[in-house]
Amino acid sequence: MTELEKIAYAKSFIDKLANGINPLDDTPIPDDDIANNVRLSRCFFYVSSILQKEIDRERRKIPKEKKPEKLPFSITPEQLQGFEYSTYPISVSAMGKKINWLVREDIEEKRMEKFSYRKINYWLRDIGMIEWREWGNGKSKRFPTPEGEAIGLVLQIWENYGRKSPVIYLSEEAQHFIIDNIEAVMAAEKGSLSPVTEEDEEGTND
Repeated sequence: MTELEKIAYAKSFIDKLANGINPLDDTPIPDDDIANNVRLSRCFFYVSSILQKEIDRERRKIPKEKKPEKLPFSITPEQLQGFEYSTYPISVSAMGKKINWLVREDIEEKRMEKFSYRKINYWLRDIGMIEWREWGNGKSKRFPTPEGEAIGLVLQIWENYGRKSPVIYLSEEAQHFIIDNIEAVMAAEKGSLSPVTEEDEEGTND
């Protein structure tokens, strides 16, 4: 029996005595028995509270089990068959969410990392489907190249409170292109083929 178990066992006896129960056979203690004396009962409750603190202290000593490390994102061809293609252009981040939805149980149970939608941008950049062009105030934004437009990348101008920014969307054709090459997409790294700042990577093109 561990130290924690011993203390818990002793506390169970004290708790029963405090409540007028014989800890040996769980029968009620007669009212005229000294164990039912109010002063003794209060002492039992007090001792019980001390033992509870000791139990809590012992429990804190028990090392917590380390959570298993999440596996890298992966997806099977069978799971990819469940991807629902959109007939209208969607954003890169929306594409990433749709991919993650296919393996949501593993992600929700924290067995596997999420698919990073930014990998789509990295991969499209690596294969020459998008490029960075200057867009006001010396900032660079993503634009589809002619090759990118050929596989279904769609440029739209996003506007918010008078601020405009180019945004790349994926047509149904481009969605198929991504899914057909998902292994290469997952292997894409951030890299530095173009002078992209962290702000650009976090921008509205995602």
